[in-house]
Amino acid sequence: MSSRQLRPPSWTQELCCPICVDFFIDPVSLECGHNFCRSCITWRGGNSCPECRQEFPKGKLKINMNLARLTERAWKWTLNPGEEECKHHCQEHQEKLKLFCETDKKLICLICRDSREHKSHNFIPIKEAVEIYKDQLKSSIKSLSEKKSLFLKSELKQIGKISEVREQSSSLQTHIASEFAQMHQILTEKEQRLVRELRRDKERILDTMQKNLQKIQENLCSIEGELSKLQQQMEQQDRVKFLKEELHQKRRSSENYEKLPLADEMLSLGKFSGPLQYTAWKEMLDIITPVPASLTLDPNTANHWLRVSGDGTSVRLGDQPQLLLNTPQRFSCGPCVLASQGFTSGVHYWEVEVATKTWWEVGVAEESAERKEKVVPTPEVGYCKVCLLPGSGYVALTSPTVTSLTPATNPRKIGVYLDYEGGQVSFYNADNMSHLHTFRHSTSERLFPFFSTGPNDDGKNSASMTICGVRGH
Repeated sequence: MSSRQLRPPSWTQELCCPICVDFFIDPVSLECGHNFCRSCITWRGGNSCPECRQEFPKGKLKINMNLARLTERAWKWTLNPGEEECKHHCQEHQEKLKLFCETDKKLICLICRDSREHKSHNFIPIKEAVEIYKDQLKSSIKSLSEKKSLFLKSELKQIGKISEVREQSSSLQTHIASEFAQMHQILTEKEQRLVRELRRDKERILDTMQKNLQKIQENLCSIEGELSKLQQQMEQQDRVKFLKEELHQKRRSSENYEKLPLADEMLSLGKFSGPLQYTAWKEMLDIITPVPASLTLDPNTANHWLRVSGDGTSVRLGDQPQLLLNTPQRFSCGPCVLASQGFTSGVHYWEVEVATKTWWEVGVAEESAERKEKVVPTPEVGYCKVCLLPGSGYVALTSPTVTSLTPATNPRKIGVYLDYEGGQVSFYNADNMSHLHTFRHSTSERLFPFFSTGPNDDGKNSASMTICGVRGH
Protein backbone atom coordinates (compact mmCIF):
# COMPACT_ATOMS: atom_id res chain seq x y z
CA MET A 1 0.00 0.00 0.00
CA SER A 2 1.64 3.27 -1.18
CA SER A 3 2.22 6.33 0.94
CA ARG A 4 1.88 8.76 -2.00
CA GLN A 5 -0.14 11.87 -1.25
CA LEU A 6 -1.24 12.68 -4.85
CA ARG A 7 -4.24 10.85 -6.35
CA PRO A 8 -3.45 9.27 -9.79
CA PRO A 9 -4.92 10.94 -12.90
CA SER A 10 -8.33 9.73 -14.13
CA TRP A 11 -6.96 7.74 -17.06
CA THR A 12 -5.13 5.44 -14.62
CA GLN A 13 -8.08 4.74 -12.30
CA GLU A 14 -8.25 1.12 -13.46
CA LEU A 15 -4.74 0.66 -12.04
CA CYS A 16 -5.73 1.79 -8.53
CA CYS A 17 -6.45 -0.49 -5.58
CA PRO A 18 -10.08 -0.13 -4.34
CA ILE A 19 -8.88 -0.18 -0.73
CA CYS A 20 -6.05 2.37 -0.65
CA VAL A 21 -7.24 4.21 -3.83
CA ASP A 22 -3.66 4.43 -5.10
CA PHE A 23 -1.55 2.56 -7.66
CA PHE A 24 -1.33 -1.18 -7.06
CA ILE A 25 1.75 -2.43 -5.23
CA ASP A 26 2.34 -6.16 -5.55
CA PRO A 27 -1.19 -6.68 -6.98
CA VAL A 28 -3.01 -9.98 -6.39
CA SER A 29 -6.24 -11.35 -7.87
CA LEU A 30 -9.02 -13.13 -5.99
CA GLU A 31 -11.07 -15.99 -7.43
CA CYS A 32 -13.90 -13.54 -8.10
CA GLY A 33 -11.61 -11.52 -10.43
CA HIS A 34 -11.17 -8.40 -8.30
CA ASN A 35 -7.65 -7.05 -7.70
CA PHE A 36 -6.03 -5.51 -4.62
CA CYS A 37 -2.60 -4.68 -3.23
CA ARG A 38 -1.33 -7.74 -1.36
CA SER A 39 -0.65 -5.69 1.77
CA CYS A 40 -4.11 -4.05 1.59
CA ILE A 41 -6.09 -7.29 1.36
CA THR A 42 -3.85 -8.92 4.00
CA TRP A 43 -4.06 -5.92 6.36
CA ARG A 44 -7.83 -5.75 5.97
CA GLY A 45 -8.27 -9.31 7.28
CA GLY A 46 -11.23 -11.62 6.73
CA ASN A 47 -11.78 -13.97 3.79
CA SER A 48 -14.42 -12.17 1.73
CA CYS A 49 -13.91 -9.81 -1.23
CA PRO A 50 -14.42 -6.13 -0.26
CA GLU A 51 -16.03 -5.54 -3.65
CA CYS A 52 -18.50 -8.41 -4.13
CA ARG A 53 -18.35 -10.16 -0.67
CA GLN A 54 -17.57 -13.50 -2.31
CA GLU A 55 -15.54 -15.66 0.02
CA PHE A 56 -12.09 -16.90 -0.96
CA PRO A 57 -9.77 -19.44 0.70
CA LYS A 58 -7.27 -17.86 3.05
CA GLY A 59 -3.75 -17.73 1.63
CA LYS A 60 -4.91 -18.22 -1.99
CA LEU A 61 -3.83 -14.88 -3.44
CA LYS A 62 -2.77 -15.09 -7.11
CA ILE A 63 -0.10 -12.62 -8.27
CA ASN A 64 -1.29 -10.51 -11.22
CA MET A 65 1.94 -9.95 -13.17
CA ASN A 66 0.27 -8.09 -16.06
CA LEU A 67 -1.36 -5.66 -13.69
CA ALA A 68 1.96 -5.20 -11.88
CA ARG A 69 3.76 -4.31 -15.13
CA LEU A 70 1.01 -1.87 -16.17
CA THR A 71 1.10 -0.22 -12.79
CA GLU A 72 4.89 0.16 -12.93
CA ARG A 73 4.56 1.92 -16.30
CA ALA A 74 1.82 4.17 -14.90
CA TRP A 75 4.13 5.13 -12.06
CA LYS A 76 6.80 6.18 -14.53
CA TRP A 77 4.27 8.15 -16.63
CA THR A 78 2.99 10.10 -13.66
CA LEU A 79 6.35 10.84 -12.01
CA ASN A 80 8.16 14.09 -12.72
CA PRO A 81 11.15 13.70 -15.02
CA GLY A 82 14.06 12.24 -13.15
CA GLU A 83 12.00 11.48 -10.00
CA GLU A 84 12.12 7.71 -10.44
CA GLU A 85 15.86 7.83 -11.09
CA CYS A 86 16.46 9.96 -8.03
CA LYS A 87 14.27 7.72 -5.91
CA HIS A 88 16.07 4.45 -6.60
CA HIS A 89 19.68 5.62 -7.18
CA CYS A 90 22.55 6.51 -4.88
CA GLN A 91 22.68 10.26 -4.42
CA GLU A 92 26.48 10.20 -4.16
CA HIS A 93 27.40 7.91 -7.09
CA GLN A 94 24.17 8.00 -9.14
CA GLU A 95 24.28 4.20 -9.25
CA LYS A 96 21.27 1.97 -8.70
CA LEU A 97 20.72 0.98 -5.04
CA LYS A 98 21.23 -2.79 -4.85
CA LEU A 99 22.46 -3.57 -1.34
CA PHE A 100 21.50 -2.97 2.27
CA CYS A 101 24.29 -2.20 4.79
CA GLU A 102 23.41 -4.00 8.00
CA THR A 103 26.06 -2.10 9.92
CA ASP A 104 24.84 1.41 9.00
CA LYS A 105 21.23 0.40 8.36
CA LYS A 106 21.07 2.14 4.95
CA LEU A 107 20.65 1.39 1.20
CA ILE A 108 23.87 1.56 -0.84
CA CYS A 109 25.13 0.99 -4.37
CA LEU A 110 28.00 -1.26 -5.46
CA ILE A 111 30.48 1.62 -5.36
CA CYS A 112 29.47 2.44 -1.79
CA ARG A 113 30.12 -1.19 -0.87
CA ASP A 114 33.78 -0.94 -1.99
CA SER A 115 34.36 2.47 -0.39
CA ARG A 116 36.37 3.08 2.76
CA GLU A 117 33.20 4.21 4.56
CA HIS A 118 31.67 0.73 4.37
CA LYS A 119 34.87 -1.30 4.64
CA SER A 120 34.36 -4.51 6.67
CA HIS A 121 30.59 -3.84 6.92
CA ASN A 122 27.98 -6.55 6.41
CA PHE A 123 25.79 -6.37 3.30
CA ILE A 124 22.70 -8.22 2.14
CA PRO A 125 20.46 -7.87 -0.92
CA ILE A 126 17.62 -5.41 -0.61
CA LYS A 127 15.09 -8.20 -1.03
CA GLU A 128 16.52 -10.08 1.96
CA ALA A 129 16.57 -6.87 4.02
CA VAL A 130 12.90 -6.31 3.21
CA GLU A 131 12.07 -9.86 4.31
CA ILE A 132 14.01 -9.39 7.54
CA TYR A 133 12.26 -6.13 8.37
CA LYS A 134 8.90 -7.55 7.39
CA ASP A 135 9.52 -10.44 9.76
CA GLN A 136 10.31 -7.91 12.47
CA LEU A 137 7.12 -6.04 11.64
CA LYS A 138 5.17 -9.28 11.77
CA SER A 139 6.66 -9.96 15.19
CA SER A 140 5.75 -6.44 16.33
CA ILE A 141 2.26 -6.81 14.88
CA LYS A 142 1.84 -10.14 16.66
CA SER A 143 3.10 -8.70 19.94
CA LEU A 144 0.84 -5.65 19.67
CA SER A 145 -2.10 -7.83 18.68
CA GLU A 146 -1.56 -9.96 21.76
CA LYS A 147 -1.33 -6.85 23.91
CA LYS A 148 -4.43 -5.48 22.25
CA SER A 149 -6.24 -8.73 23.05
CA LEU A 150 -5.13 -8.50 26.69
CA PHE A 151 -6.25 -4.88 26.94
CA LEU A 152 -9.58 -5.71 25.31
CA LYS A 153 -10.10 -8.42 27.93
CA SER A 154 -9.06 -5.98 30.67
CA GLU A 155 -11.43 -3.40 29.23
CA LEU A 156 -14.33 -5.87 29.35
CA LYS A 157 -13.45 -6.88 32.90
CA GLN A 158 -13.20 -3.24 33.99
CA ILE A 159 -16.54 -2.40 32.36
CA GLY A 160 -18.03 -5.41 34.13
CA LYS A 161 -16.57 -4.31 37.47
CA ILE A 162 -17.89 -0.77 36.97
CA SER A 163 -21.34 -2.19 36.24
CA GLU A 164 -21.07 -4.51 39.25
CA VAL A 165 -20.12 -1.63 41.58
CA ARG A 166 -23.01 0.49 40.30
CA GLU A 167 -25.48 -2.36 40.80
CA GLN A 168 -24.00 -3.11 44.22
CA SER A 169 -24.21 0.56 45.21
CA SER A 170 -27.87 0.69 44.16
CA SER A 171 -28.64 -2.51 46.08
CA LEU A 172 -26.81 -1.30 49.21
CA GLN A 173 -28.55 2.07 49.05
CA THR A 174 -31.91 0.27 48.99
CA HIS A 175 -30.77 -1.91 51.91
CA ILE A 176 -29.65 1.10 53.96
CA ALA A 177 -32.92 2.93 53.30
CA SER A 178 -34.92 -0.17 54.28
CA GLU A 179 -32.97 -0.75 57.51
CA PHE A 180 -33.31 2.85 58.68
CA ALA A 181 -36.94 3.04 57.56
CA GLN A 182 -37.70 0.16 59.95
CA MET A 183 -35.93 1.95 62.80
CA HIS A 184 -37.70 5.21 61.95
CA GLN A 185 -41.00 3.35 62.04
CA ILE A 186 -40.21 1.79 65.42
CA LEU A 187 -39.19 5.14 66.90
CA THR A 188 -42.17 6.93 65.37
CA GLU A 189 -44.57 4.34 66.81
CA LYS A 190 -42.87 4.62 70.21
CA GLU A 191 -43.13 8.44 70.10
CA GLN A 192 -46.79 8.39 69.06
CA ARG A 193 -47.62 5.83 71.76
CA LEU A 194 -46.02 8.00 74.47
CA VAL A 195 -47.80 11.11 73.17
CA ARG A 196 -51.16 9.27 73.26
CA GLU A 197 -50.50 8.04 76.81
CA LEU A 198 -49.47 11.56 77.86
CA ARG A 199 -52.68 12.99 76.39
CA ARG A 200 -54.85 10.35 78.13
CA ASP A 201 -53.12 10.91 81.50
CA LYS A 202 -53.44 14.69 81.12
CA GLU A 203 -57.17 14.46 80.29
CA ARG A 204 -57.85 12.03 83.15
CA ILE A 205 -56.02 14.11 85.75
CA LEU A 206 -57.45 17.43 84.52
CA ASP A 207 -60.99 15.95 84.49
CA THR A 208 -60.62 14.91 88.13
CA MET A 209 -59.20 18.29 89.07
CA GLN A 210 -61.96 20.20 87.21
CA LYS A 211 -64.72 18.20 88.96
CA ASN A 212 -63.03 18.77 92.31
CA LEU A 213 -62.68 22.48 91.52
CA GLN A 214 -66.38 22.69 90.66
CA LYS A 215 -67.37 21.15 94.01
CA ILE A 216 -65.01 23.50 95.84
CA GLN A 217 -66.53 26.49 94.06
CA GLU A 218 -70.10 25.29 94.84
CA ASN A 219 -69.26 25.00 98.55
CA LEU A 220 -67.53 28.35 98.45
CA CYS A 221 -70.62 29.99 96.95
CA SER A 222 -72.87 28.40 99.61
CA ILE A 223 -70.59 29.53 102.42
CA GLU A 224 -70.46 33.08 101.07
CA GLY A 225 -74.34 33.17 100.98
CA GLU A 226 -74.52 31.94 104.57
CA LEU A 227 -71.92 34.51 105.66
CA SER A 228 -73.95 37.27 104.02
CA LYS A 229 -77.08 36.24 105.97
CA LEU A 230 -75.13 36.10 109.21
CA GLN A 231 -73.73 39.56 108.59
CA GLN A 232 -77.25 40.91 108.12
CA GLN A 233 -78.38 39.18 111.32
CA MET A 234 -75.50 40.73 113.21
CA GLU A 235 -76.55 44.18 112.04
CA GLN A 236 -80.14 43.83 113.43
CA GLN A 237 -80.66 46.62 116.01
CA ASP A 238 -84.01 45.44 117.45
CA ARG A 239 -83.00 43.02 120.22
CA VAL A 240 -86.42 41.33 120.41
CA LYS A 241 -86.60 40.86 116.68
CA PHE A 242 -82.96 39.61 116.62
CA LEU A 243 -83.75 36.90 119.18
CA LYS A 244 -86.95 35.82 117.46
CA GLU A 245 -85.14 35.50 114.07
CA GLU A 246 -82.22 33.69 115.63
CA LEU A 247 -84.50 31.19 117.37
CA HIS A 248 -86.45 30.44 114.18
CA GLN A 249 -83.41 30.34 111.85
CA LYS A 250 -82.33 26.86 110.70
CA ARG A 251 -78.71 27.49 110.01
CA ARG A 252 -76.15 24.99 108.65
CA SER A 253 -73.14 24.52 110.79
CA SER A 254 -69.76 25.05 109.17
CA GLU A 255 -68.97 21.46 110.08
CA ASN A 256 -71.78 20.32 107.79
CA TYR A 257 -69.99 21.50 104.63
CA GLU A 258 -68.27 18.75 102.60
CA LYS A 259 -64.56 18.66 103.15
CA LEU A 260 -62.91 18.13 99.72
CA PRO A 261 -59.30 16.98 99.55
CA LEU A 262 -57.08 18.78 97.02
CA ALA A 263 -56.71 16.80 93.80
CA ASP A 264 -52.91 16.97 93.48
CA GLU A 265 -52.08 14.06 91.16
CA MET A 266 -49.46 15.19 88.58
CA LEU A 267 -48.15 13.75 85.33
CA SER A 268 -45.51 11.06 85.75
CA LEU A 269 -42.08 12.59 85.08
CA GLY A 270 -40.54 9.16 85.39
CA LYS A 271 -42.77 7.87 82.63
CA PHE A 272 -42.51 10.78 80.22
CA SER A 273 -39.24 12.49 81.16
CA GLY A 274 -36.98 9.57 82.05
CA PRO A 275 -34.25 8.01 79.86
CA LEU A 276 -36.56 7.92 76.84
CA GLN A 277 -33.83 7.23 74.28
CA TYR A 278 -32.42 4.34 76.31
CA THR A 279 -35.92 2.97 76.92
CA ALA A 280 -36.65 3.07 73.19
CA TRP A 281 -33.30 1.40 72.47
CA LYS A 282 -34.06 -1.40 74.93
CA GLU A 283 -37.39 -2.02 73.24
CA MET A 284 -35.73 -2.01 69.82
CA LEU A 285 -33.39 -4.82 70.88
CA ASP A 286 -36.33 -7.22 70.86
CA ILE A 287 -37.47 -6.03 67.42
CA ILE A 288 -34.46 -5.21 65.24
CA THR A 289 -31.95 -7.76 63.99
CA PRO A 290 -29.19 -8.60 64.39
CA VAL A 291 -28.15 -7.50 67.87
CA PRO A 292 -25.21 -8.94 69.82
CA ALA A 293 -26.07 -12.59 70.39
CA SER A 294 -25.52 -14.23 73.76
CA LEU A 295 -23.13 -16.96 72.68
CA THR A 296 -21.57 -19.57 74.95
CA LEU A 297 -18.27 -21.36 74.45
CA ASP A 298 -18.14 -25.10 73.82
CA PRO A 299 -15.63 -26.61 76.32
CA ASN A 300 -15.54 -29.81 74.25
CA THR A 301 -13.69 -27.90 71.50
CA ALA A 302 -11.32 -26.01 73.84
CA ASN A 303 -7.58 -26.69 73.66
CA HIS A 304 -6.24 -28.34 76.83
CA TRP A 305 -4.38 -25.12 77.78
CA LEU A 306 -7.62 -23.11 77.93
CA ARG A 307 -9.90 -22.46 80.90
CA VAL A 308 -13.56 -21.79 79.99
CA SER A 309 -15.64 -19.99 82.64
CA GLY A 310 -18.56 -21.74 84.31
CA ASP A 311 -21.15 -19.70 82.43
CA GLY A 312 -19.31 -20.31 79.13
CA THR A 313 -18.90 -16.61 78.28
CA SER A 314 -15.16 -16.12 78.81
CA VAL A 315 -11.92 -18.01 78.25
CA ARG A 316 -8.31 -17.55 79.32
CA LEU A 317 -4.98 -19.31 78.94
CA GLY A 318 -4.16 -21.57 81.88
CA ASP A 319 -0.79 -22.04 83.61
CA GLN A 320 -0.74 -25.77 82.98
CA PRO A 321 -2.39 -28.06 80.41
CA GLN A 322 -5.39 -30.11 81.54
CA LEU A 323 -5.81 -33.84 81.15
CA LEU A 324 -8.65 -33.96 78.61
CA LEU A 325 -9.86 -36.51 76.10
CA ASN A 326 -8.40 -35.80 72.66
CA THR A 327 -11.75 -35.93 70.87
CA PRO A 328 -12.12 -35.14 67.14
CA GLN A 329 -13.78 -31.81 67.87
CA ARG A 330 -11.06 -30.56 70.28
CA PHE A 331 -8.33 -28.18 69.04
CA SER A 332 -4.86 -29.61 69.45
CA CYS A 333 -2.78 -27.14 67.41
CA GLY A 334 -3.33 -23.92 69.39
CA PRO A 335 -5.24 -22.16 72.22
CA CYS A 336 -8.52 -22.14 70.28
CA VAL A 337 -12.18 -22.74 71.08
CA LEU A 338 -15.51 -22.56 69.23
CA ALA A 339 -18.93 -21.37 70.34
CA SER A 340 -21.60 -23.95 71.05
CA GLN A 341 -23.88 -22.24 68.52
CA GLY A 342 -23.32 -22.84 64.80
CA PHE A 343 -25.11 -21.21 61.86
CA THR A 344 -26.36 -22.54 58.51
CA SER A 345 -28.57 -19.56 57.59
CA GLY A 346 -29.55 -16.03 58.51
CA VAL A 347 -27.68 -12.95 59.70
CA HIS A 348 -25.91 -12.89 63.06
CA TYR A 349 -23.76 -10.51 65.10
CA TRP A 350 -21.70 -10.96 68.24
CA GLU A 351 -19.08 -9.02 70.18
CA VAL A 352 -15.91 -10.17 71.93
CA GLU A 353 -14.06 -8.16 74.54
CA VAL A 354 -10.30 -8.32 73.98
CA ALA A 355 -9.47 -5.37 76.29
CA THR A 356 -5.72 -5.22 77.02
CA LYS A 357 -4.72 -8.51 75.39
CA THR A 358 -1.54 -8.37 73.27
CA TRP A 359 -2.44 -11.41 71.13
CA TRP A 360 -5.86 -12.68 70.02
CA GLU A 361 -7.75 -14.16 67.07
CA VAL A 362 -11.47 -13.79 66.37
CA GLY A 363 -13.63 -15.01 63.47
CA VAL A 364 -15.58 -17.98 62.13
CA ALA A 365 -14.61 -21.54 61.26
CA GLU A 366 -16.25 -24.16 59.08
CA GLU A 367 -17.30 -27.31 60.90
CA SER A 368 -14.80 -29.43 58.94
CA ALA A 369 -11.87 -27.00 59.32
CA GLU A 370 -8.62 -28.59 60.52
CA ARG A 371 -8.30 -28.66 64.32
CA LYS A 372 -5.42 -31.08 64.87
CA GLU A 373 -2.63 -30.06 62.49
CA LYS A 374 -1.14 -26.61 61.96
CA VAL A 375 -2.42 -24.91 58.81
CA VAL A 376 -2.39 -21.35 57.48
CA PRO A 377 -5.87 -20.32 58.70
CA THR A 378 -7.29 -18.65 55.58
CA PRO A 379 -10.74 -18.84 53.95
CA GLU A 380 -9.40 -21.52 51.58
CA VAL A 381 -9.11 -23.95 54.53
CA GLY A 382 -12.32 -22.82 56.27
CA TYR A 383 -11.21 -19.91 58.49
CA CYS A 384 -12.12 -16.19 58.29
CA LYS A 385 -10.20 -14.38 61.04
CA VAL A 386 -8.79 -11.03 62.15
CA CYS A 387 -5.98 -10.97 64.69
CA LEU A 388 -3.71 -8.89 66.85
CA LEU A 389 -0.21 -10.33 66.49
CA PRO A 390 2.91 -9.01 68.30
CA GLY A 391 5.20 -7.44 65.73
CA SER A 392 2.52 -7.41 63.00
CA GLY A 393 -0.29 -5.44 64.61
CA TYR A 394 -3.89 -5.87 63.48
CA VAL A 395 -4.21 -8.13 60.41
CA ALA A 396 -6.81 -10.08 58.45
CA LEU A 397 -5.62 -13.58 57.54
CA THR A 398 -6.15 -13.36 53.79
CA SER A 399 -4.47 -15.33 51.01
CA PRO A 400 -1.85 -15.28 49.53
CA THR A 401 -0.65 -12.55 51.94
CA VAL A 402 -2.17 -11.13 55.12
CA THR A 403 -3.94 -7.77 54.98
CA SER A 404 -2.75 -5.11 57.44
CA LEU A 405 -5.52 -3.26 59.31
CA THR A 406 -5.17 0.29 60.62
CA PRO A 407 -7.96 1.11 63.08
CA ALA A 408 -8.04 4.75 64.21
CA THR A 409 -8.11 3.57 67.83
CA ASN A 410 -7.15 0.24 69.34
CA PRO A 411 -10.38 -1.75 69.75
CA ARG A 412 -11.29 -3.12 73.16
CA LYS A 413 -14.19 -5.07 71.65
CA ILE A 414 -14.44 -6.77 68.25
CA GLY A 415 -17.80 -7.10 66.51
CA VAL A 416 -18.37 -9.96 64.04
CA TYR A 417 -21.20 -9.84 61.47
CA LEU A 418 -22.17 -12.99 59.54
CA ASP A 419 -24.56 -13.00 56.58
CA TYR A 420 -24.66 -16.70 55.74
CA GLU A 421 -26.68 -16.54 52.49
CA GLY A 422 -24.85 -13.37 51.41
CA GLY A 423 -21.44 -15.00 51.92
CA GLN A 424 -20.21 -12.09 54.07
CA VAL A 425 -18.11 -12.07 57.25
CA SER A 426 -17.36 -8.52 58.46
CA PHE A 427 -15.37 -7.28 61.44
CA TYR A 428 -15.79 -4.01 63.37
CA ASN A 429 -14.24 -2.05 66.18
CA ALA A 430 -17.31 -2.49 68.40
CA ASP A 431 -16.38 0.57 70.49
CA ASN A 432 -17.37 2.90 67.63
CA MET A 433 -18.61 0.41 64.98
CA SER A 434 -15.87 1.41 62.50
CA HIS A 435 -15.30 -1.23 59.82
CA LEU A 436 -12.09 -3.29 59.97
CA HIS A 437 -12.34 -5.91 57.21
CA THR A 438 -14.81 -8.01 55.20
CA PHE A 439 -14.34 -11.53 53.82
CA ARG A 440 -16.45 -12.73 50.89
CA HIS A 441 -16.82 -16.40 51.77
CA SER A 442 -19.60 -18.75 50.70
CA THR A 443 -19.99 -22.26 52.06
CA SER A 444 -22.60 -24.95 52.56
CA GLU A 445 -21.10 -25.98 55.92
CA ARG A 446 -22.14 -24.95 59.40
CA LEU A 447 -20.13 -21.92 60.58
CA PHE A 448 -19.06 -21.56 64.23
CA PRO A 449 -17.80 -18.42 66.00
CA PHE A 450 -14.05 -18.90 66.60
CA PHE A 451 -11.86 -17.58 69.41
CA SER A 452 -8.15 -17.87 70.21
CA THR A 453 -6.50 -16.32 73.27
CA GLY A 454 -3.03 -16.47 71.74
CA PRO A 455 0.03 -17.62 73.73
CA ASN A 456 1.18 -16.19 77.06
CA ASP A 457 3.54 -13.59 75.46
CA ASP A 458 5.85 -13.52 78.53
CA GLY A 459 2.94 -12.91 80.88
CA LYS A 460 1.63 -9.85 78.99
CA ASN A 461 -1.31 -11.74 77.47
CA SER A 462 -2.98 -13.26 80.53
CA ALA A 463 -6.29 -11.37 80.22
CA SER A 464 -9.46 -13.28 79.34
CA MET A 465 -11.58 -13.00 76.19
CA THR A 466 -15.24 -12.40 77.01
CA ILE A 467 -18.37 -12.67 74.86
CA CYS A 468 -20.49 -9.53 75.30
CA GLY A 469 -24.15 -10.45 75.13
CA VAL A 470 -27.05 -7.98 75.21
CA ARG A 471 -30.22 -10.04 75.31
CA GLY A 472 -31.04 -11.88 78.46
CA HIS A 473 -32.48 -14.85 76.59
